[in-house]
Amino acid sequence: MGLLDAILGRSKPVRPDLDQLFALPSATLTLQAGAGLTPTGLGSVCFAGVEGGGFARIRQDVRELLDASAGQGGHPVEFSRDGYGYTWLLVRRPPEDTASLVNDLHAVNTLLQDGGFGPQLLCSLLGFRDDEERRLALVYLYKRGSFYPFAPVPGGAEKRDSQRELQVRALLGNDLRIEPDLARWFPVWGAPGL
Repeated sequence: MGLLDAILGRSKPVRPDLDQLFALPSATLTLQAGAGLTPTGLGSVCFAGVEGGGFARIRQDVRELLDASAGQGGHPVEFSRDGYGYTWLLVRRPPEDTASLVNDLHAVNTLLQDGGFGPQLLCSLLGFRDDEERRLALVYLYKRGSFYPFAPVPGGAEKRDSQRELQVRALLGNDLRIEPDLARWFPVWGAPGL
C-alpha cells in the first residue's frame, strides 16, 4: 500500500482469520446447555461468484476433498447459486460431529484463500435448531473476523427473531468473537444449511 492509497482511503483487503472457525465446537456445547439448540450437521460457505479455469480447479479440489468422506457415510458436497449471484457450498455431516464439519468448512475456506480467492469469501454458517424446530445459524463474517447469530421466525416470512439473536449473543460472548455492530448482522434468507 502506497502513500497515495493512504491519502485516498484505499486499503488492502483484510485477510480472513479462518482459525476463528475452530471456536464453533465449544460454542455448540454452550448453545446446547444454555439454549437447547442442537447442531443440524449442516454448514455452508458463501463467496462471491467467480469464474475461470483457476476457480474451476479449486472447485474440483473442494469437491474431491469433501466427497472423499461420502464413501464413509457422508454426503457429497453441494454447490448452488442464490438470487444475488453468490455461490454457496453446503456440507453435511452427522449432527453430533460438529468438529468434522468445522474442519471441512475450514478446509474449503483455506483452499479458496490459498487459491487467491480469499477476497471473495463472504461468510460461513453453521445450522442449529431447537425442540420446536426453530432454526438458528451462527454466521462468520470473514472480512470482520466475527460471528453473529441469525434466527429467522418460523413460518416462511422473512422476519427475524431479534430477541433470540440477542439472547444467543449474550450466551456466546465468552466463546466467540461476536460482531459488535448490529448493522452488520445481515440476514441470510434461504441460505443452504440454515
